[in-house]
Amino acid sequence: MKQNDQIRNLAIIAHVDHGKTTLIDAMLQQSGTFKSHEEMNERVMDNLDLEKERGITIASKNCSVSFNGKKINLIDTPGHADFGGEVERALKMADGAILLVDSAEGPLPQTRFVLKKALESHLKIILVINKIDRKDARAQEVLNEVYDLFIDLDASEDQIEFPVLYAIGRDGIAKRNIDDEGTDLKPLLETIVEVVPGPSYQEQEPFQMLVTNLGYSDYLGRLAIGRVFHGSAKKNDQLVCIGKDPKPRALKVNQLQVYEGVQIKPVDQIDPGEIVLLSGIEEVEIGDTICTAIASKALPRITVDEPTVAMSFGINTSPLAGRDGKWVQSRKIWERLEKEVLHNVALQIEKTGGGEEFVVKGRGELQMAILIETMRREGFELTVGRPKIIFKEKDGVQTEPIEHLFLDVPEDSVGVITEKLAQRQGKMTNLVNHGTGRVRLEFSIPTRGLIGYRSEFLTDTKGMGIMNSYLHDYEPVRGEIVHRVTGSLVSDRGGSTLAYALFNLEPRGNLFVVPGEEVYEGMIVGEHNRGNDLNVNPTKAKKLTNMRAAGKDENVVLSPVLPMTLERAIEFIKDDEQVEVTPKNIRLRKKELTAVKRK
Repeated sequence: MKQNDQIRNLAIIAHVDHGKTTLIDAMLQQSGTFKSHEEMNERVMDNLDLEKERGITIASKNCSVSFNGKKINLIDTPGHADFGGEVERALKMADGAILLVDSAEGPLPQTRFVLKKALESHLKIILVINKIDRKDARAQEVLNEVYDLFIDLDASEDQIEFPVLYAIGRDGIAKRNIDDEGTDLKPLLETIVEVVPGPSYQEQEPFQMLVTNLGYSDYLGRLAIGRVFHGSAKKNDQLVCIGKDPKPRALKVNQLQVYEGVQIKPVDQIDPGEIVLLSGIEEVEIGDTICTAIASKALPRITVDEPTVAMSFGINTSPLAGRDGKWVQSRKIWERLEKEVLHNVALQIEKTGGGEEFVVKGRGELQMAILIETMRREGFELTVGRPKIIFKEKDGVQTEPIEHLFLDVPEDSVGVITEKLAQRQGKMTNLVNHGTGRVRLEFSIPTRGLIGYRSEFLTDTKGMGIMNSYLHDYEPVRGEIVHRVTGSLVSDRGGSTLAYALFNLEPRGNLFVVPGEEVYEGMIVGEHNRGNDLNVNPTKAKKLTNMRAAGKDENVVLSPVLPMTLERAIEFIKDDEQVEVTPKNIRLRKKELTAVKRK
């Protein structure tokens, strides 16, 4: 095997909010990608609107920096286990990885998930302990925790011998020893070039490239993005694509491009190990191999973990359908889901209910919520059902996905959290109290026990709790879980809500609507205090008689209503309820709108 010493392919892996994208900003700045007069946005790699709003990486992306004549291709990966498909794709392109860990929080569950994938891919790991300027930094303890994690993940002796650097990513400083005087990221860039091997390839093998991502350009059309494993190709070479069907399909490639900083530039030839973009290819999927027509040979396809959660997507059938959205037809929703599956290898889709309803299978609630929010912003109107767990049968026994749940909570919340998780079939596996007023808890809990729990958890910890989990294994079904003990307040007619009616409904439960909002029969307007559903009239006006003036006691004061978010709506609904999603509104409704049919 030969090595291309001019290139380093490196993934950056970390838990959500440990400073991964900020560190890439500093590397781009210091490598001269952005000139001194050029303005550089913060978190330049988080270029999707949802990524900027939530402060998390959702899709894996590429860029490159140059150092001492070597090109370092950087792959920014998501830190959340729900986007595991993105991680598995990204690691296929890399030979090494920077493991970024917060100096106070230490390695968290999503760190564990991504690191496990990196070790399975035999990547060379560089540990960077970030945010060492924090007042509560405990770098030495965190380093010991990382060693424990490597041992726990059955890392080999060679993998445990990793270099350690200390960084303040926000200030663009990295150092080999914590007490050194750091000024820039030079120690980190030097370590990457020294430790991470150049991509290896076999000289006699023909050109082979594995497609790990897809893009789109208004000028060039569909883009196939991936790594060249063997051989080289020139601009006008005859190439073929081998998909799931082993028969090669001829391709006409318009342009070869590579990453330069955050931009892409055309080249005449691509060499082994390079991460490349081919344009002008219409029919290509993630996992396909692109090779020469003379010697066509497929690489192993990308495999990702199976989905654990399924949700139904359907057309909007409410009386208010078609008012906000641009796309309401089932055909358009199906086309959009097909397009999503091309990009997102962790998702699966299938048709049910005569083509009016579709089942989308994925990794978790967050992944589903991001997809729905993206579609909503594109102008789609749809209804979605409650997430359902995908059960598996092993040796004649029905099994379900079990999560390893990590909680960091205030000391006074431990009792209520333990009680609630026990009701959801959770079993405590560990409790650590550092004596700082906060406690770290670990639970083994079915995935279905976590659906709808996040908002309850935030209430119980007064917003001060941190909750993370990853899929641990499949176990026999643990028993019944009661998700919601309250019923719904359901509107029994259409019309506009009135303050007088809502004021009289307040003692019945928490309301989701404000005066002047349009409602319809079957729409959920609040949460009932009791366990049963209650049909109510939120449009009831005050009767006027000659005994009273119309303006008397007009000044009703209603309790403030918390705006309904998509995640909260998905968590709230029961099996016989749906969320109506439009570009402007999120409404809750019963699947069967008329009260007579529901009965």
